[in-house]
Amino acid sequence: MIKLSDNYRTNAEKFGEAGISVPHFEQEKVREAADSAPVWVHFGGGNLFRCFHAAVAQELLNQGEMTAGVIVAETYDDEVVDKIYHAYDNRFLSVTMKADGTLDKELIASVADSIYFNAENPTGWARLTAIFEKPSLQFATFSITEKGYSLRDSQGNLSAQARSDIEAGPEAPVTNMGAIAYLLYARFKAGKHPIAMVSTDNFSENGQKLEDAILTIARGWLKNGTVDEAFIAYLTDTTKVTFPWSMIDRITPNPSAAVGARLKASGFEDTEIYHTTKHTNIAPFGNTEEVHYLVIEDSFPNGRPALEKAGVMLVARETVNDADQMKVTACLNPLHTALAIFGSLFGYTSIWSEVENLELLSLIKNLGYGEDLPVVKDPKIIHPRDFIDQLLEKRLPNRNIPDTPQRIATDTSQKIPVRYGVTIGHYIARGEVEKLEFIPLIIAGWLRYLLAVDDALVPFERSPDPLLSELTESLAPVKVGHIPSALTEIIKPILSNREIFPQDLYTTGLATKIESYFKEMLAGPGAITATLQKALKEHGGNY
Repeated sequence: MIKLSDNYRTNAEKFGEAGISVPHFEQEKVREAADSAPVWVHFGGGNLFRCFHAAVAQELLNQGEMTAGVIVAETYDDEVVDKIYHAYDNRFLSVTMKADGTLDKELIASVADSIYFNAENPTGWARLTAIFEKPSLQFATFSITEKGYSLRDSQGNLSAQARSDIEAGPEAPVTNMGAIAYLLYARFKAGKHPIAMVSTDNFSENGQKLEDAILTIARGWLKNGTVDEAFIAYLTDTTKVTFPWSMIDRITPNPSAAVGARLKASGFEDTEIYHTTKHTNIAPFGNTEEVHYLVIEDSFPNGRPALEKAGVMLVARETVNDADQMKVTACLNPLHTALAIFGSLFGYTSIWSEVENLELLSLIKNLGYGEDLPVVKDPKIIHPRDFIDQLLEKRLPNRNIPDTPQRIATDTSQKIPVRYGVTIGHYIARGEVEKLEFIPLIIAGWLRYLLAVDDALVPFERSPDPLLSELTESLAPVKVGHIPSALTEIIKPILSNREIFPQDLYTTGLATKIESYFKEMLAGPGAITATLQKALKEHGGNY
């Protein structure tokens, strides 16, 4: 049996026998290089980073295009750093699950250091501060999910933690955005060194959201007199600090026990899956799909490695935005969320099995081809129809991807504004919003999902969502089989919440459609199926 901690240079043959490719560089050397002259910091040490960003870094290190490894800063879960990174010498196994059932396995050793970056950890706090003070640092990337950027509550007001960060000044912020602003302030004080802050999280205009959040904190500090105007000038000078936009796409589900069993059978020992106290699911290996895209705005004021030599597309912001709008608001993420909602309601536990249900497949085809594709702009680097074709014909049906609707349903309230709101906005602008049927159907399905009983009236556990308790309380009077006379008044606070729905759904008439579909789904057992079948019969296209 071979282990992650085994010397991959002297034991290359044993790794090869287990079907594992190994790095072409010496890990100690890339650690030393990162220690003396760091180049790349990544925030968020989860599965996507391990299977995508770290793999990009490894490719560049293998080619000699980079000499310093990535420094990963985990801001949320200290157990990830202690039990996964430190325990395995900052190595992990990346497993690509191909559609033909085979696994491509690569030992990743591109992480030079892993740090729990939180004000409650003074050692990690000081360590990352020192890294950000070094002029060699060229860029930072992020995969901390949408909620990691949040500074506001469901009503759009600054949260208590954000207000506290602003009032206390830049010494020990508790929000992610406050902590990042603190690091930039440390870099500013160390010499106003340039840097690119690259959000690679999976939502539209991610760089803009990062920039806005950082400036919200920094301008609050300025107003309170804890920083001066020169810091704001530094943050807004694009020769010093940039916030490039990006589009990222690689399905990376939680580590699979079935994949772990296959790895063990092939001679790889480190297959234990950890479930941390903060509910992170992570393992010494990560499993991911073969198809992947990373498009980044080419705006790096302190230079960058040749990222394009590892498959990253470096383009203008407009092209990034077009590619992102294509993927996040039209050709993938809205379809994924629809499957997450209805998959949970129909008792599915895998995405691939959902798309074998012809009605669910027809639902996402009508959403993708019928409602999203007509309003999406072609980014030229990836053709939208080809992208959907690849998604429906190759990616989602891949039985080798152990992804679940329950994982994708996480934080749905935070995803709706982008995954459906942007397309709704396009139809409003065209004066054609009345044409939408399947987006209202999916939103109605989400309301029905929030009742936490499936189509057979079997209770299920809803995925985590920051608004879950608030939404549950609002819908408490609603029961399957009993439609309250005040249903409109009950759901109006949800459908008119501008943090969830950027448009006024009542003015557009969409709220009426949503409520109508929701009522149909409340009729009794089997009502969701009946509602879906009726919508497909009456409004479905031949896709």
